[in-house]
Amino acid sequence: MSTWYGEAPPPPPRALGARDWLRAARRGAPLLLLLAICFPLLLLLRLPERWLFGLTRPVTPYITQFVCISACWLIGLPRRVSGQPMTGPGAYVSNHVSWLDIFVLNACKRLYFVAKAEVRGWGGIGWLARGTGTVFINRRRGDARAQQAVFEDRLIAGHNLLFFPEGTSTDGQRVLDFKSTLFSAFFTDRLRDVLQVQPVSLRYAAPTGAEARYYGWWGDMEFGDNLLQILAAPHHGAVCVTYHPPLRVADSVDRKALARACETAVRSGVSEAARSDG
Repeated sequence: MSTWYGEAPPPPPRALGARDWLRAARRGAPLLLLLAICFPLLLLLRLPERWLFGLTRPVTPYITQFVCISACWLIGLPRRVSGQPMTGPGAYVSNHVSWLDIFVLNACKRLYFVAKAEVRGWGGIGWLARGTGTVFINRRRGDARAQQAVFEDRLIAGHNLLFFPEGTSTDGQRVLDFKSTLFSAFFTDRLRDVLQVQPVSLRYAAPTGAEARYYGWWGDMEFGDNLLQILAAPHHGAVCVTYHPPLRVADSVDRKALARACETAVRSGVSEAARSDG
């Protein structure tokens, strides 16, 4: 899971004036308050929830979804959703543009994300990820069997796991080749005949007058700088979320075929949304 640098470096953060700082504070303060209230509540409820229901989480995912819906609203980022999330157990795969994807996708559907192990140590982000049930993976071969068991147990328990098969975020103007490795988790005896995978396309429309890559997060961009730019923006564009028809794992001959089918669907959705933006 390496960083994508693209053909051109990200633009430098724009200098912020007094109005920008006020705008960032007006959006950021209630967002921090929301997290300060809801995240401890989630952790408090998770204790009896785990004791009573085990892996099943009938309550706390609603708190996470409420926070994500509220965050999009506070930031001022509209969501345009087409298609329907699947019902029942299954996994989702999506292209990855920005840290905003986490809020956008969880606002649309209660999900658990699959992230690289390094995210666990990313300060506040890692803290939130651990508390909301993110599945962390690493590249050590010795951990492969244990990670496979976690995937299976979570999916069989009814958790909808979301993967970013590109393995990195981009400038939002392309879809990188999907890495098929993680798709092998769907082909075990316990999952193959019962599991569906739903491709999801994300396409961000930049604010009027801004360059098309406005919402991308890639290369050496710092999270703090990017967050501040988003909070301070005078106005926002929108994000288009497209849910494609779910694909039955059993209908694919192997992980590479399933990865190609998902990638094709995601690419088509991004291209269609780009044409609509134009």
